[in-house]
Amino acid sequence: MANETQTGGRSVDIGHAAKDALLAGLIALGLFGVFIGLQTVQDISNRLVLKVRPEALAVIVGIIVVGRFLLNVFVWGREPSHKAAVASPSGGLLGMFKRLCFLVGVVVTLVAVVDIGFRLAGGALPNMPISPPGTMGLGSIILIEAVAALFGVVLIAFGQNMTERAAALLGPAGIGFLAAFPIIAILGAGWGGSLKWIDNFGIQILIYVMLGWGLNIVVGLAGLLDLGYVAFYAVGAYSYALLAKEFGLSFWILLPLAGILSAFWGIILGFPVLRLRGDYLAIVTLAFGEIIRMVLVNWVDFSGGYAGISGIPRPTLFGIPFNATDEGFAARFGLEFSPIYRTIFLYYLILCLALLTAFVTVRMRRMPVGRAWEALREDEIACRSLGINTTNTKLTAFALGAMFGGFAGSFFSARQGFISPESFTFIESAQILAIVVLGGMGSLYGVVIAAVVLVGGFEIMRELDFLKQIFGNDFDPALYRGLIFGASMVVIMLWKPRGLISTRTPTAFLKERKTVSGDLVKEGHG
Repeated sequence: MANETQTGGRSVDIGHAAKDALLAGLIALGLFGVFIGLQTVQDISNRLVLKVRPEALAVIVGIIVVGRFLLNVFVWGREPSHKAAVASPSGGLLGMFKRLCFLVGVVVTLVAVVDIGFRLAGGALPNMPISPPGTMGLGSIILIEAVAALFGVVLIAFGQNMTERAAALLGPAGIGFLAAFPIIAILGAGWGGSLKWIDNFGIQILIYVMLGWGLNIVVGLAGLLDLGYVAFYAVGAYSYALLAKEFGLSFWILLPLAGILSAFWGIILGFPVLRLRGDYLAIVTLAFGEIIRMVLVNWVDFSGGYAGISGIPRPTLFGIPFNATDEGFAARFGLEFSPIYRTIFLYYLILCLALLTAFVTVRMRRMPVGRAWEALREDEIACRSLGINTTNTKLTAFALGAMFGGFAGSFFSARQGFISPESFTFIESAQILAIVVLGGMGSLYGVVIAAVVLVGGFEIMRELDFLKQIFGNDFDPALYRGLIFGASMVVIMLWKPRGLISTRTPTAFLKERKTVSGDLVKEGHG
């Protein structure tokens, strides 16, 4: 047919894809016309009036139309992923990485080019003079976005020509990029402007990567739905804060101690829920998280209540503090004092903790206890028939996952210097669970990708000039967090129901190691 084309060895009906995309756009126009296209604002007389925002509505509908069309052409028309995975030992995983690199490259390139255009337009754009955010100059911002656009082009080419050897280098290359990230930020944004990139992007994303890997043990490997994971995060944070202030213990002593205390609370949670599964388990864990938060709110003598705990001691480098005194890090090494030294130190600290979490997860998965987790996830009755002690299996999953949550909590407390119950609400548990589900339950790479998209995406949106053009100078992406989370969940359920990375390499195999699709296992993440 004239309106058909060949994509990846298959015929795609372009006309049908375009009609379906337009229909999705009309539906989106009806759904978001009121919520996005109209905004209530106060006029001079302090009255509420409706403000029409056609540009914002056009952007939202356009994204949906283009996304639906691309899904019809490149995703939904392909053959089932399990056929490709069975046909080739690494075809499924390799194909997924190729498509993911291509799509990410396209998005990064388009966003960077569009934002550079808006910034260069400057005063030609209405009511939007160029103002550098924070301490970053306009030249630094454009340079960073130009590098991002070049990186996107590289990703596009990489996705088109990826080989198995290139896919195997993704892990070491990613670790190398993370290790060099502070240097890249300093070169691109300057000594002062790099502070927010290292702190808001690097450290913040790595905290959620570590939390996602910890929850991945409970949800992804053991199949136990936990909606109260933030409770262990809070236990680690408050353990460090209270013990450091009351007893003056150092960070390096309290870091493992906070993990041990969180693991203890994980065991306490595990005992009452040994007989529960599915929705019932989710309700109990949700209640556990809220109980911990309410205790922190109401036990004022212990936790300070809503006032929180301030003045928490900061970690030191072998006893050298990062302050402006003569005993500080800068004075010891003859450097000019700057807060960036402590930020870089904290970055590499959380990077090491995250890599430790990944290393332990991979090692434990290959051990008998890790295979017991996966057996428990697939079928608890069959697991018992094999003679596996499901009680100990569940408790080890809860304890290990809680321990890494405690590590992250103690680091969060040391980094902030102040904590309060508002930092440990249910939305934090929902965000961590969304990272695990969107990335692909049981996948370490998937958690990293989802954390970068969900956590780093909000920070990047604050810096994009064209979004301020559309939504106004006071645009705050945090206000749209629920909408973005919900839309992400809907898109991932339609496009990749088993997560971004749905292929797995079994820990036990016969004769040769083969990557299989998640479609071939019951829960889809084995």
